[in-house]
Amino acid sequence: MALVLCFGQLWAQDDDITDIIKKHGLEESQVMETASWITDVYGPRLTGSPMLDKATDWAKGQLEEWGMSNVHLDEWGPFGRGWQLDHFEMHAESPSYWQVIAYPKAWSPSVKGAGEVVYLDIRDSMDIDKYKGKLSGKFVLMDTIRNVKEPFEAHAKRHDAEGLFQMATAGKPTPRPRRRNRIGGGFNLNKAIWKLLEKEKPLAVLDRSYKGDLGTVFVSGARTGGNGRARDNDKQVVPQATLSVEHYNRILRLIDKGIAVKLNIDMKAQYTNPDGMEHNIIAEIPGTDLKDEVVIFGAHFDSWHTGTGATDNGAGSSVMMEVARILLETIKESGVQPRRTLRLALWTGEEQGLYGSRAYVDEFYADFGESSFTPQSLKPANEKVSAYYNLDNGTGKIRGVYLQGNAAVGPIFREWLEPFEDLEARTITLNNTGGTDHLPFDAVGIPGFQFIQDPMAYFSRTHHSNMDNWDHLEADDLMQASTIIASFVWNTSQRDEQLPRKPSEEEKQEEKREKKKKKQGGAMKVHDLSGDWEYTIDVPGMSYGGDMDIAKNGELYDITIKSDGSEPTVIKGVESKDNNLKFSFNTSAQGMDIKLKMNLDFTEKELEGTVAAGTFGSFPVDGKRKKMKE
Repeated sequence: MALVLCFGQLWAQDDDITDIIKKHGLEESQVMETASWITDVYGPRLTGSPMLDKATDWAKGQLEEWGMSNVHLDEWGPFGRGWQLDHFEMHAESPSYWQVIAYPKAWSPSVKGAGEVVYLDIRDSMDIDKYKGKLSGKFVLMDTIRNVKEPFEAHAKRHDAEGLFQMATAGKPTPRPRRRNRIGGGFNLNKAIWKLLEKEKPLAVLDRSYKGDLGTVFVSGARTGGNGRARDNDKQVVPQATLSVEHYNRILRLIDKGIAVKLNIDMKAQYTNPDGMEHNIIAEIPGTDLKDEVVIFGAHFDSWHTGTGATDNGAGSSVMMEVARILLETIKESGVQPRRTLRLALWTGEEQGLYGSRAYVDEFYADFGESSFTPQSLKPANEKVSAYYNLDNGTGKIRGVYLQGNAAVGPIFREWLEPFEDLEARTITLNNTGGTDHLPFDAVGIPGFQFIQDPMAYFSRTHHSNMDNWDHLEADDLMQASTIIASFVWNTSQRDEQLPRKPSEEEKQEEKREKKKKKQGGAMKVHDLSGDWEYTIDVPGMSYGGDMDIAKNGELYDITIKSDGSEPTVIKGVESKDNNLKFSFNTSAQGMDIKLKMNLDFTEKELEGTVAAGTFGSFPVDGKRKKMKE
């Protein structure tokens, strides 16, 4: 009877905490006021810009005022130079005057002048010569006309029951390729075009986004030719702007009619941040008996520059700051302290490649080595992180959690969502989701999660667009998200054990190997692996491939990686253990240098295994023998 009474008191206490969290999250919310400061006052927040510095100072001060502990800036870098736009105007001078809706691309330099518009019609490398010496002082159009259709359906959507059911019943996530690229190949024509543009020095290069209409313009950063990035201190950048599709189409239609178009541009911009260093914002609520262990919750604080960075990602940052405030109020009202330390992280540099969160993981939880995205070893603090929770898919309410393939946490999260079924959050899916700051944590074995959110008009209207403003935030949705995440963070803190971790791709492969070995009576037939092989790496939405030439080197193997458009890479002296080869090599893909760690199992004619690409994650590899060595 005493035992039953004890459990009853504990259950009541859990219910009481949930009720307090709901009160402060749903009835006494400050999330929209926080969002207004982040967006209306301190937006946009381009990484490296003075406005991001101002926003960072404000957030740090606000967290200190609320009572957070150990509030500090965590430096990372170098990122490169920042950029600030001070003035921009573009209009047509002939055949008539009209104001052009356009936005500069970040890191474009100042430019002022008028010039004729030229459409760059380059289909292969032979077409480049006809433009040499003819582009200086001109506006260059890069894209074809994009047909615009009137919308007959609303842009904003919520997940329906059928879609959520498909998520909930999805099996183990497996990347499915949609197109195949040879590693190191492609992009040569684009590089040649941009080298031409940098040499010719046109007034500006103009394009239009692949989506958006009715004055909504999607804009990101300036492109460069050859090596280097626009934010590199010594890089000369051609002025670039993205036009609304309707105005871009009009200009191109006039040119097609043989009518000359003359534009006028006046852009004033400055490069900032001379030391190149950037900062994440870190704040804590101290734990008690398990204070050396941490629960991290975060979102990226930076944005692009055309809107005020509201749905991407003022929404996530406001929610995570609100989570911290709710937890502080809950602790104050209940008198119950968290067991584990609760750590808020607001990341910067996410838009350019998850730089802030990657740097943080590299600093504290894994050793990535020199210029490598592949973790070479894990640091002791890695074992002290119970979970990382992230929010970065716009303003939509939470409908559940992506488990990121971690099946063991499913029952735990399902129980934690039960008090919020009336708020329409009940879906658990094994599916992965990518493109945001939980990935560096997941890549080094820390349970990292992104929440399922209603899509709203995120990708169709606000994500990276000039319409990404406070007015497109949904107050009820952000209140709901703040409340649920606060509960998840609290529950994670109070568990006796940390959240279970999923086995790594390498551990799963080793388990599969052992099963195969056991099936064959404890000994595997050793194959001669020498010969020509082809392999494919399956990445979500894409498939990369290459060839391997494997040659005997005594008891070892020499492996030559061959791919289109790049020099062969030779890895010498690789040991075969039970027909398994482990080796690393550097390659390039999508304009990035990446270190890959291969772990491959061979049969006589086929191969399978994994490739680790650091914070990009681990991916399946398969392939087959092309021919034996003679």
